Amino acid sequence: MNEGRVNAPQPRAGNPTLGWLSMIDPRRVGWLRLLLVFLPAAAASKFAGAPDVLTFALAATAIIPLAGLIGESTESLSKRMGPGIGGLLNATFGNAAELIIALFALFNGLDSVVKASLTGSIIGNLLLVMGASFLAGGIRHRVQRFNRTAAGSASTLMVLAAMGMLVPAIFDRLVPTGDTPAEHDLSLAVSVLLIITYGLSLLFSLVTHRDLYNPAQAACDEDEPSWTTRKSVIVLVVSTAFVAWMSEILVGAVEGASHSLGLTEIFVGVIVVAIVGNAAEHSTAVMVAWKNKADLAVGIAMGSALQIALFVAPVLVFVSHLRPHPMDLLFTPLEVAAVVLAVILARMVAEDGESNWLEGAMLLMIYAILATAFFYFPEPKEKPQTHQATTISLPQPPAP
Repeated sequence: MNEGRVNAPQPRAGNPTLGWLSMIDPRRVGWLRLLLVFLPAAAASKFAGAPDVLTFALAATAIIPLAGLIGESTESLSKRMGPGIGGLLNATFGNAAELIIALFALFNGLDSVVKASLTGSIIGNLLLVMGASFLAGGIRHRVQRFNRTAAGSASTLMVLAAMGMLVPAIFDRLVPTGDTPAEHDLSLAVSVLLIITYGLSLLFSLVTHRDLYNPAQAACDEDEPSWTTRKSVIVLVVSTAFVAWMSEILVGAVEGASHSLGLTEIFVGVIVVAIVGNAAEHSTAVMVAWKNKADLAVGIAMGSALQIALFVAPVLVFVSHLRPHPMDLLFTPLEVAAVVLAVILARMVAEDGESNWLEGAMLLMIYAILATAFFYFPEPKEKPQTHQATTISLPQPPAP
């Protein structure tokens, strides 16, 4: 009987020297589930008032197995629905934590952290996630190929999203009058256009051109889903809820830990919060790229970045109008430059529809350079709230 050996992945014949690397597959490591004990540990640390550094470490560790469960359930669903829908599902549930973190920070007045986390999520997906995926996949497979048409469409949409960040910054330079209602009106109008564009992109990828994002899979290259649809959906929803909870705990600890470590809010938002908030995409994209599913890996990375820029950011602008002073889409020059650079590089990578480990390594190096720049970037000064209602004293006529 060979039943016990059916699910064991075998080294590919073309890579005999790398066969031992197949042991890295997280699904083969049963003890990964043991890390779930850090969920109650992180909650207990928060409620017991433990040091922020300890709470941060516990919450970050707890997210690791949860991200693995999200990836495993998404992979199972993608086998039934195709890589296009699978990538959309992973991006949506992965960004749920990012959205909840941002809402938590938004209503605590941490607008700079919110905008920094949006920037970090975009460049993190386009450079860190895609770079790590190409590197991992390239180590095991000499060349990986993906749908260049679908990737090209996503990268073109990212150019539009970058314009949504660039135009408010240009407007602020052209209208040097401080924080004005016009900036908030412009941000609101841009947000409406971005979310309409996101709806059109969903129509394109899921309805009119679905075949581009869900190509027919060769029978020999597609195995049966390991989980049922019901189990996959339940695990996906429950894991996402716990990721959101742990992420909220982590964000609460990050602020105190960052001050003790001498980190700026913009660095914490762009690098730390973004990496933790996108843990699900990071682990899943690398795992599927390792299995030579480059279409799904690229779909996860670009799909998540698109969803942040075209959906999450506009939603945050809409919700911020529930506060006395809404949030705008005015980012720092370094944030705008980082997003534009990441978008240009992502489009360059998507042009040929192929990837290798060197391209992945270069994307990671560029991300490291940007992270270093944000580390040394000084805390931006808050703009005066000149749009608030003020009382103007007019000269009074002399008394008779």
